[in-house]
Amino acid sequence: MKKLLLGNAAVARGAYEAGVGVVASYPGTPSTEITEEIVKFEEIYAEWSPNEKVAAEVAIGASIGGARSMSCMKHVGLNVMADPVFTVSYTGVNGGLVFCVADDPGMHSSQNEQDSRHYAKASKIMMLEPADSSECKEFTRTAFDLSEEFDTPVFIRLSTRVSHSQSLVELGERENKELKPYEKNIGKYVMMPANAVKRHVVVEDRIAALKEFAEQTPLNSIEENGANIGVITAGIAYMYAKEALGDKADFLKLGMVYPLPEKKIKDFAAKYDKVYVIEELDPVIEDYCKSLGIEVIGKEIFTLLGEYTPNMIKSAVLGESAPQKATIDEAIPVRPPVMCAGCPHRGVFYVLKKLGLVVSGDIGCYTLGAVAPLQSVDTTICMGASVSAALGMAKARGAEFNKKLVSVIGDSTFMHSGITGLVDIVYNKGNNTVIILDNSITGMTGHQDNPTTGYTIRGEETKQVNLVALCKAVGIEHIAVCDPFDVKAFEEVVKTEINREAPSVIIAQRPCALLKKVKYTGHCKITDKCKNCNMCMKLGCPAITLKDGKVIIDATQCNGCGLCVNVCPFEAIEKEE
Repeated sequence: MKKLLLGNAAVARGAYEAGVGVVASYPGTPSTEITEEIVKFEEIYAEWSPNEKVAAEVAIGASIGGARSMSCMKHVGLNVMADPVFTVSYTGVNGGLVFCVADDPGMHSSQNEQDSRHYAKASKIMMLEPADSSECKEFTRTAFDLSEEFDTPVFIRLSTRVSHSQSLVELGERENKELKPYEKNIGKYVMMPANAVKRHVVVEDRIAALKEFAEQTPLNSIEENGANIGVITAGIAYMYAKEALGDKADFLKLGMVYPLPEKKIKDFAAKYDKVYVIEELDPVIEDYCKSLGIEVIGKEIFTLLGEYTPNMIKSAVLGESAPQKATIDEAIPVRPPVMCAGCPHRGVFYVLKKLGLVVSGDIGCYTLGAVAPLQSVDTTICMGASVSAALGMAKARGAEFNKKLVSVIGDSTFMHSGITGLVDIVYNKGNNTVIILDNSITGMTGHQDNPTTGYTIRGEETKQVNLVALCKAVGIEHIAVCDPFDVKAFEEVVKTEINREAPSVIIAQRPCALLKKVKYTGHCKITDKCKNCNMCMKLGCPAITLKDGKVIIDATQCNGCGLCVNVCPFEAIEKEE
């Protein structure tokens, strides 16, 4: 049976067919749907972990315990889980272990554009890179077999286009994998220095064996079209190159991108006058080819930035101009990203902008607080950095600056990596104010549960982390819980806490407007009391616009949340049911 599947869904199917028993992940676009699809298979234990490091450790523990296991993350999530990943390269596995990482060329939903292939080389872990959904499934099944054959974790590298595009997949049956026996093995699994020194030898021997395997495996294949141009490529870049060049080039398609096959590459390159290396992001394959003394054409004609297209490749390699795109005469309206109508974060940033505060920001929907007209967020670095970076800013600039400084962090991000920053503030005598944006869900990646929601990935009730009790436990004595749509009360709370000579936490508590349990009704409208002060325009609500110099509220976009009613100084906005 064949089925049209997203690349991410195909990875999930491959894990199911491979007999995987445990999957632990943290949601991160473009990888999120892998684990969401896994949940549909009752035979697999799945969880959203508090962060990627924990997820990796759960998967590693399951592997040591004898189960095939997997952890999935986006590229920056791999940074978070790097510590256990580098060590499990030394320990090896018991049950097969796969780490599925999705890169984001073009930064559609990411704060950087890093290339995860560097992690494969640095950690000395095999990496496979599928080019379409069919390969996503097959490579995932193969990865678990290779993991157990070579006693190694295996990376599967995806990209946004592979993860989120669809192609036909041949569905197979699930392998019923029994748990491998667990045997106490201190020398293999206890990575203190004396044991790690010996395991390093095993790692280098394994890499040598994998290099030999790379020469023979059908994962690395040659397509001959009788052309005089050779192309070495992998993943989605292969699909672009194939579409752009067709039978005008021969291809060495690398499905195994670490370690790379030295002899196979040399033999392929020797047949052609010109050899091109086509790869998105960094020149990983290109640099390897050049280290072998092979003359290849790569980043001198292809960009290091963003995604490629078939037209870009055709122009660079063949010198053929791309067909003109269809155009229209009238200007297309700009549609910048914006927080949804009814977003609970809008009230927070409205107040912070009004007070002129410096805002140490974090990763989530609320990063849009940096966008006009709110323009509140001053910094965004990585998950959890809003808390600890603000402490650094306060220590650098002193107490008066700290009275104009707050951190904002979502509830899920706080659980991910904000708690330790809060501990740091208390331990090192900071007086920072941290605002936890508690919208009752992990919003940006599509409404995944987290430890603060009280539900597991399967919707089962579980213990709900009490944010007030947690903050008290780490030493915060001043905690305020406030609805950010009560703008007057929220403003007073912020003023009080930033002037306090002690660390404090404000929990801005209102659920995401898109949650099914949120039942806003009616819509708001402008009355004849309006003075055209445009105060409501400062909210940046997509339902509020100017037409012929007058403010109007689009009833088709307004969900009746009522924030604008609370902001209008002339009581010129009313809510209609």
